[in-house]
Amino acid sequence: MTHLLNPRRVDTWRNIIQCGFFLWILYLGVRFGVFVRHFETAGATPFVSRPPGIEGFLPIGALMSLKHWVINGLVDAIHPAALVLFITFMGMSLLAKKSFCSWLCPVGTLSEGLWKTSRHFWGRNFQIWSWLDVPLRGLKYLLFFFFAKTILYDMPAQAISSFMRAPYWAASDVKMLYFFKQMSVTAIVIILVLCVLSLIYKNFWCRYLCPYGALLGLLSMISPMKIRRDETQCNMCAKCARHCPSSLPVHRKKTIHSPECIGCVSCVENCHRNALAMTLPRLNQPLPRWVFPLLVMGVYAGGVTFGMITGNWQTSLTYQDYEVLIPLINRIGH
Repeated sequence: MTHLLNPRRVDTWRNIIQCGFFLWILYLGVRFGVFVRHFETAGATPFVSRPPGIEGFLPIGALMSLKHWVINGLVDAIHPAALVLFITFMGMSLLAKKSFCSWLCPVGTLSEGLWKTSRHFWGRNFQIWSWLDVPLRGLKYLLFFFFAKTILYDMPAQAISSFMRAPYWAASDVKMLYFFKQMSVTAIVIILVLCVLSLIYKNFWCRYLCPYGALLGLLSMISPMKIRRDETQCNMCAKCARHCPSSLPVHRKKTIHSPECIGCVSCVENCHRNALAMTLPRLNQPLPRWVFPLLVMGVYAGGVTFGMITGNWQTSLTYQDYEVLIPLINRIGH
């Protein structure tokens, strides 16, 4: 446990960033709840400004917004932060592997916390048989291709444009909040089952079911940053593979191209022979370990900052719009 607190280790900083971002997301959720409550009570409770960052929880709408931008040439003004964050997370994958999943994603942080807690108390995590693991991993890609086909191929530009102007899209963030506030028994049972499975198996949701992770993983395959192994230094101890949350055979690969690599650099940090590095191709010397975390956070901060300075961050909906929208929320979409 002591080595996890070593400020010279990348995984120490990754844990700090994960926890900090998770707490930030909780703060945004509470703030958004206070914002919505103000309109639910007709102004009887305090007003706070709406945090645009909660639009990061609208990935399907963001995919539609991306098509709207590409096809119609317009950035959606209702939820512009959704598009900015979506493009930013894709940019992180293109430049820094699937780092969003292992550095920033609150679901990934929760999932990792669950299996690490289980391993701490019971000494191990289980692994699904390889003959079943491979087809199960394909489920998230099937889910992604379903959404991609439905939105990017099947929906015409006019339908996308109409959706962007519809009350349902305007209220989508509030409806998301209501999903968690008024969760059905079915939803609770599903979430509990996923939590239990995440205790037993490493990153169960991320590994088998997350379509967002599937998209980011496919993009990450063309990232120039990859785990590379110096075969002259490696003694094939397989410690790197044992510490890989994606169960990749790192000790047998010269370069990790797999879309399952989440860029957590756990393999690098647990290699005591300096045989591994997250680095660029054809470099005589591996990059310093601090370069990758700086790249991850730099792309994220740059994307958000660019969205802000270009005016594509705050919603165009006014106070008066929410006065009308939120009291009618349960009628929208029914």
